[in-house]
This record gives sequence, structure tokens and C-alpha cells, in this order.
Amino acid sequence: MTNLTIGLLGCGTVGGALVDLLDARRATITARTGVELRIGAIAVRDTAKHQDRLADPSLLTTDTAAVVADPEVDIVVELIGGTDPALTLVRTALENGKPVITGNKELLAAHGPELYAVAAEHGVDLLFEAAVAGGIPLIRPLRESLVGEDISRVMGIINGTTNYILTKMSQEGADYADALADAQALGYAEADPTADVEGYDAGAKAAIIASIVFGVDVRSSDVQHEGISSITAADIDTAKRLGYVIKALAVIERADGEVAVRVHPAMVPTGHPLANVNDSFNAVFVEGATVGDLMFYGRGAGGGPTASAVLGDLVDAAVNVANGAAARLSITEKVTLRSVDELSSQYYLTMVVSDEPGVLAQVATVFGTHGVSIQVMEQSGTGGDAELCLILHETTEAALHATLDELDGLNVVRGIGSVIRLVSDD
Repeated sequence: MTNLTIGLLGCGTVGGALVDLLDARRATITARTGVELRIGAIAVRDTAKHQDRLADPSLLTTDTAAVVADPEVDIVVELIGGTDPALTLVRTALENGKPVITGNKELLAAHGPELYAVAAEHGVDLLFEAAVAGGIPLIRPLRESLVGEDISRVMGIINGTTNYILTKMSQEGADYADALADAQALGYAEADPTADVEGYDAGAKAAIIASIVFGVDVRSSDVQHEGISSITAADIDTAKRLGYVIKALAVIERADGEVAVRVHPAMVPTGHPLANVNDSFNAVFVEGATVGDLMFYGRGAGGGPTASAVLGDLVDAAVNVANGAAARLSITEKVTLRSVDELSSQYYLTMVVSDEPGVLAQVATVFGTHGVSIQVMEQSGTGGDAELCLILHETTEAALHATLDELDGLNVVRGIGSVIRLVSDD
């Protein structure tokens, strides 16, 4: 029997659920692993807020540094979020030879590679299953089971808030503002939803995935972000009519030695597995040369599911401590990030133009000048103006934006509307 003591930093939604889950599962974990886990200290901002919630309030402290430095603490679980003081606390724990479990996506997206190196140098675990997809087992399969696989692309829905909003718009016809308000009322979205709806939360997770999958140094600042706030009910209806569903996707891919990491709305064919991932659920689609296509699906957030992921890492780290081992993760190379201008996709595009003879010819000429091919064009409206709805063949971002700039300068073009990428049928 190996007895290990945990120092818990943070006891909010996830931390509180972890305390309960560990109490409920402790006997089973001990029976299966030969390791007995107990919490020795819990650091929180305000101990008074947690006195009535915990069975043993004497565990509470406000001194996070003391918990990390305590020689009785064998494993540190960091659930306070942010980068300050989390970076110092996690680094100190690793340098003191203590494994760290964290769900902190901001920390890993900004400082992951350097922390992985510290963990490797000191021969201890840094595990973070809960940082990317809540309760979905994703990081461990990518890090271990698929380490030998030639993965070309990872594409997924990794933010439950945006997926809930788009589901509400798609299934109930709600506009963006009403769907966001509903998400806020249910606790899916913060009072300031910017991190979710503008893609920064998903971007941090995408950077972590890119580092794990390709073994390269990618930070959140390297990720191209595009949010969902410009998506309209009309876009949703048109997508549905054309056989698509609009989803907020993270796309991580590698080709010709370069890596591209981006987050943006996309029109997904209704037959694609990601098209049917609804509400606050997450799903990640992995494309491998040998294994083929895999999809990981489940609750991407919430206290219980996320605590389950933390506990899984905690048990892993505890068993490794008992056996004198550690899971190694190293970033082996700097990476050339593909220029945004070089990224290519199909696009859905709307614009309002003058409804008069010769307008379509002028518009088509601009597309032809920049080598952008039109697959589908529809016109609607009466009176002086008409709306054009186009689906373009695959083209580069540079060619698309050059086309849009020239179109915007035409007298007959009243305005450019939506520009949304398409996920191909294959």
C-alpha cells in the first residue's frame, strides 16, 4: 500500500466536485491500484466560504505557496486558473519533484512547452486531461495511444458555450442575441462572454492540442481566431437549405512541414459526425493515416465531468509515483506556422448588389481576375437591390480577401455580408 497526500489549489466548481468524487471513489481506487489518496490541504481565497461545505474545514488555507512547499504534500492539483500565480506555483511544485495535475488551459497555452521541459527535467508528471475537453478522454489518447500515428488533422467543437448558442439558433430559430442571453441564464456563458464567443477559449485549447499532436511549440498567440457573433439567423437558414449546419470549429493540421491552427465558424455537411454534436457537448475528430477517422465525444465542461478527468490524471500520477515512473512529454521542434494568407478553404459568401443589367458580369469578372471560382450563385430580392448567395470552390485566404477588397470598391456592390468557411464532404 502506498499512501499519498494531495495539495489542492482551488476549490470552486471543479475542485469541490473533485473532493466529493475522491471521497466516493477512494476505496475502489485503492483496491484497484494499491494507492491510497488523501487530501492534506486545500488553498482557497476565502476560507469562510468553504467552511460548511467540507467535512474537514481544517484542511483550508489561503496560503497557496505553503501548500506547494509542504513536505507532506506528494501531488499538487492546480485548479485556480489564469497564469498568475499559477505559473509560479506549478513550476515550483515540479522543481520540487512533485507531480502536478492541472485543468488550466490559459497556463498551458501560454507556457506549456517550458513547463513540459521542467517536468521532464525533474522526472515528474504534468498531466492536464481536464484542460481541453472537460470530461472527454482526449489528451491521454493523443499523447499515448496515438503517439505513433501520422495524424494529418484534428478538427473539433471544443467550446460548449458557442455550440449551445449555435444549436439554439439552428433548432429554434433564435437570433444570436437571444441565444446568448439564454446561455448566460443557464450558466453556460459568462456575463462577459468574449473569451467564448470570439474563440479565445477554443484557441487556447487548440494550441495545447497542436503541441501534443505534433510535438511542436504552439502558443495561444499563434492561433487565428474568428468568433460567432456575426452569424445571423439568415446564415443558419441558408446553411440548412444547402445541407449544412454552422458550427464553431477548432482546426489543427499539418502539411508540408507547416502547422496551421485556427478557430472559426464553419458550415459542416449534415452527414459529417460533427454536424450532430449539439447543445453544450464537445467532440473532437481525428484524422490519421493508419487508424483512419476517430471521434471523441462527451461533456466538455461542468464540475462533475471535469473533476472526473482530473481524478483520472490524479490516479495516473499516483501510480507513477508508486512505481517510480513519469509520463514524458517533450516539445521537439520549433514549428513554421502556415501564413493565414496561404490557408485554403471553400467559402459561403453573401453580398447586396444593385439589381440592374450587367451587375452579375461585373461581379464574376472580379472573381475571375483573382482566380476564385464560383460553384453556386443564387440571387434573391426585388426592387433596387438584390442579395447574392455564393458558394466558392476552394481558394486561398489571400485570393479571397483580394477579391472582397475589389468587390467592395465596385459602385454596384452595396455591401459584403457573411463570409463563412465550408468543411468539405470528404
